[in-house]
Amino acid sequence: MCGIAGAFWVSPENEVSEEVLRRMTDSLSHRGPDDSGVYHRSPRDLQPYGLVPGIGLGHRRLSIIDLSGGHQPLANEDQSVWTVFNGEIFNYKSLRARLEGAGHTFQTHSDTEAIVHLYEDEGPELFSHFNGMFAIAIWDARHRRIVLGRDRLGQKPLYYTIQGDRLLFGSELKAILQVPGVSREIDPGAIDAYLTYQYVPHPQCIFRGIHKLPPGHYLTFDGKQLTVTNYWKPDFSNEINISLEDAKQELIRLFTDSVRLRLQADVPLGAFLSGGIDSSLVVATMKKLTDQKVKTFSIGFPQKEYDETSYARQVAIHLGTEHHEFQVTPDALEMLPKLIHHYDEPFADSSAIPTWYVAQMTREHVTVALSGDGGDELFAGYDRYRAVRLAALVDMLGPVGRFGSKVGMKFLPAGGPQKSRLRRARRFAEAIAMTPGRRYLDWISIFNETRRSELYADEFVETLPDVDPYAFLNSAWKRVGKRDVMTAASLADLTTYLPCDLNTKVDIASMAHALECRQPFLDYRLAEFAIRLPSKWKWRMGRGKFLLKHAFGDQLPPNIWKRRKMGFGVPLNTWFRNQLRGLLHDTLLSETAMSRGYFRRDTVETLLKEHDQNQFDHSARLWALLVLELWHREWVDA
Repeated sequence: MCGIAGAFWVSPENEVSEEVLRRMTDSLSHRGPDDSGVYHRSPRDLQPYGLVPGIGLGHRRLSIIDLSGGHQPLANEDQSVWTVFNGEIFNYKSLRARLEGAGHTFQTHSDTEAIVHLYEDEGPELFSHFNGMFAIAIWDARHRRIVLGRDRLGQKPLYYTIQGDRLLFGSELKAILQVPGVSREIDPGAIDAYLTYQYVPHPQCIFRGIHKLPPGHYLTFDGKQLTVTNYWKPDFSNEINISLEDAKQELIRLFTDSVRLRLQADVPLGAFLSGGIDSSLVVATMKKLTDQKVKTFSIGFPQKEYDETSYARQVAIHLGTEHHEFQVTPDALEMLPKLIHHYDEPFADSSAIPTWYVAQMTREHVTVALSGDGGDELFAGYDRYRAVRLAALVDMLGPVGRFGSKVGMKFLPAGGPQKSRLRRARRFAEAIAMTPGRRYLDWISIFNETRRSELYADEFVETLPDVDPYAFLNSAWKRVGKRDVMTAASLADLTTYLPCDLNTKVDIASMAHALECRQPFLDYRLAEFAIRLPSKWKWRMGRGKFLLKHAFGDQLPPNIWKRRKMGFGVPLNTWFRNQLRGLLHDTLLSETAMSRGYFRRDTVETLLKEHDQNQFDHSARLWALLVLELWHREWVDA
């Protein structure tokens, strides 16, 4: 687990000096405090390849496997192929055996060396052979090109920009911004998408001209032509016909092997344990696969509605883990500057705060932690899927159902707590007239289409591209074809919310503390299996994760299976009426914020007033606006 950065250029005037390359690399030192390395060559005549473009590769290392021999950048025998790599290739041992059988010679025991030798055989198609989480850069001197690739489910980030015949890349945006002359022009469409989703979705970036390589893609660039290729294309429309017993056995096999692969490490290893189903199953499987006591880590908060430690403690006792439990009082005033700096782009998922704390405290004990991310998307774990299924039933009633919802909406309150039953009922009724995909976006949006139109200043609307943010979700939604709407919602989450929000949150929070986080549910073999499962094996009696319970029900205490999903949050609602009220008002209504020309002052004032007076819980919206303004002050105004 590391940080990578670099550049490729043809024209001498576009050269990135070794000094700048080192600055790019050192900006990622938090991701890799154990070692660093750079490879820098100006354009030159390289026999027998002729004139070869310039290349700069930088690497910061967090040592996990082959502690003494895994230095990067790393080359093949004749130095015609070089690589820098962030992540882990979990099947590298089987790949190594195959490559050695084909005549390749290895000088290290690291997973990195498998990359250069497999590239020699497969070229850019090598990424489809990897089981892992990765962002990889490969310099191919023979073909005078650079190749970038990203793992299938977006566990590792990778930014890039093209400037004429030059390409710059980095694990984090801040690495690219170290290069003189890189523009920080804001993309208005990215702001529109951010206020819709609470993140800037790939391939967009908050800065115009910079991009995020989408998950499951690789690119090649030779100074003239950029080609972006999707190498992972599971068929979301194909549902397999499988018995419950066969599905159970296949799930057990795949999940067990996924955890086994992710226990490979030459450093101390543990697991996050929230007391929810997914993290608990990861820990239960770790226990079966290792002779040592599993180290588990949980974080708790003074507010009972945000504290899951009692459940985590119960699971830890049941499984006999070496349990570490931390109690913290989140300090938003202390945390905000750190989050704004490390996340690079505006990122409004407030659960980044507890994720930051648990990563920080876990790193005091281990270097690698397994987590349960991905189980909700793959096995229908979110409560919102209940609304999706109910809406589908109303759709079956046609105009009668929609008319009934419209009439019922008149008797439901417009304000009140965001998650109250009456408020959720009103939002459900409001959305019934929409198409299923548009309705789902309306439910998950921070600012839906109506609220964004009320928020935006006229001059900002004029700058927006003719692109609907819904297109990002809709392209994922349509991939399921004629399958049921709950499958559409969960698989859309798998390719949008999971990589852009959850994986971003975990990667940045963990790597800020040099902690590697591995996610067994995101083994691509397990994902491909779950993608094709019929929803009847995921959802029963109004609850998700039916197959998980059927396969692993005896491994956890019964009440863990029955408990309500809590999420991983902080008390924004209370903060914005108390200790953060002054900061919130002063920041959002400041002359600096208003002068940006994005928002209508009267709309922002209404949001603040309604929240202050407890008429409506606007905490998620206000947090998004606060993060956006503080982000500008950190990354644009400075």
